[in-house]
Amino acid sequence: MKITAINITQLKLPNLAIKLFTGVRFLGLLVAILSAFASHSLYAQSLTEQLERGLGLAPAPDTAVATKQQDSQENLADDIETLKQSMVNLNRDLFILEEDLLFPSSTQVAIYLSMDVGEYFGLDTVEIRVNDVVKTHFLYTERQVNALFRGGVQRLYVGNVNQGEHELTAYFIGTGPEDREYKRAVSVSFTKDEDPVAVELSVIDSSKKQQPMFEATVL
Repeated sequence: MKITAINITQLKLPNLAIKLFTGVRFLGLLVAILSAFASHSLYAQSLTEQLERGLGLAPAPDTAVATKQQDSQENLADDIETLKQSMVNLNRDLFILEEDLLFPSSTQVAIYLSMDVGEYFGLDTVEIRVNDVVKTHFLYTERQVNALFRGGVQRLYVGNVNQGEHELTAYFIGTGPEDREYKRAVSVSFTKDEDPVAVELSVIDSSKKQQPMFEATVL
């Protein structure tokens, strides 16, 4: 499956989106400059004081001046933290805007995965197909599987489909009972209309059957 990187500058986005992307870059650059300036100023001041003390040229300490300098440094640090928080908020708004632009509700389909205890199945890979076309293939690490066991929910895929009838198939590969290779597939049909579609894939342990069960539910 070929993965093509999207250059955001090549997308035909509204002016608001372009301004947001530009704003993120500008804020990031400004925070980096201010942080470097603050670090350089503190280092230069400390080095100067050390040299003056070593040469016996340091003047008598002025409490008022020292307090003013400390307040100035604290204000600069506060300004930098404010800018960092603004950049975080802007990144969040930009992410939401990007989602709306790339995956509008009229064509959006999202697929999520949750897992049970995992006594009868150790997950290795999942492959998602929509209308028999591979959409994504995910290889799991032990840490990611443990996160799912602890109740995490993974968004496996988000994409666009035309309105109408569709079939989603998920292929699971892993380790089953008695440490044997285990392959299973589960399918579900859904109808796409003006609203976004969400599908949950679940891997559940069945104590009665002593084997894993795989389910797909349209939310």
